[in-house]
Order: sequence, then C-alpha cells, then structure tokens
Amino acid sequence: MNDLMKKILDEREIKAVLIEYCCALDRMDLGAIAHLFSEDCIVEFGADAKLNSRGPKALSKSLERMWRWERTSHHLSNISINFAGLFKASSISYVTAWHERADKTTATIYGQYHDEFRQEDERWVITKRKMFMNGSDSGFTVGIFPFKRKTAPENWISPKNID
Repeated sequence: MNDLMKKILDEREIKAVLIEYCCALDRMDLGAIAHLFSEDCIVEFGADAKLNSRGPKALSKSLERMWRWERTSHHLSNISINFAGLFKASSISYVTAWHERADKTTATIYGQYHDEFRQEDERWVITKRKMFMNGSDSGFTVGIFPFKRKTAPENWISPKNID
C-alpha cells in the first residue's frame, strides 16, 4: 500500500473513532467508549478534577455523570487530522452537544475536542483528549475549559450598528 492510500485509510479510521465516541455517548455505552481509548489515556474536560480521568476504566466511571441526562445528541464537524509519523496523529473536531433532563429542560454546548491518537494493534486509539467550550446556552452549567481566541488589536474600533 502506498503512503497516500495509508494516510487516507488512517484518516477514515480516526474519523470513525471520533464519530463512534459521540454515538456511544448518546447510547451511554461506556464499554464501547473505553475501547476507543488507550490504557494510558488522559482525558481532561475542565478544571474540576471530577471532569478528568486517566485510563479507560476511570473515563467510563467519570462519564457515568452523563446518566443525569434523559437524552443527548452529539454532532461532530470540522474534523482536522494531522499525522506525526506513521503511528501518531492529532485532531481537532467541533462538537455540538444537546442534552435533555428528565424534567425536559435542555442544555447545549458548542465545543472542540483536541485529541492525540496512536495506532495500536492495527487500530487507532485516543491517547489524550482535552475539550474546550466555545459557548453554550444558559442551561449548560458544567465548567468545561473555555476556548481562548485572539483578542482584537489595541487600536481596533467596533463597527457601529452591527450585531
């Protein structure tokens, strides 16, 4: 297999891992989620230690917090993958995650997954995940790491009547 074909197939496999994470989370199939991560994985969602974990078993335990939602719907887009050699890669993907409580109130977050991957036993696994929040509606109150963007230049003036 030539290098281009391997890269294309690896990209497809990595995207499949990212998509399966979202699908498994909506099903609350914590075993399937654990299978997507390496034994030495590091997962960080926020400053609160309860949002972070080391290893797939700890990740599954941490994600039990998602049982508080009656339903969820995670949508992935803008997937960008970069390779660092044959067996390592990193990606940034955007996620919109809708959550519904038992009382039918909802919460939505707009965020990014920043992931590192390693190919093990002919499959790609996530070795590190850090989530950042671009924004949310008022129903979402979990302290996810905020995404920091560049600030406006010092002499920049906001246009009038645009908002």
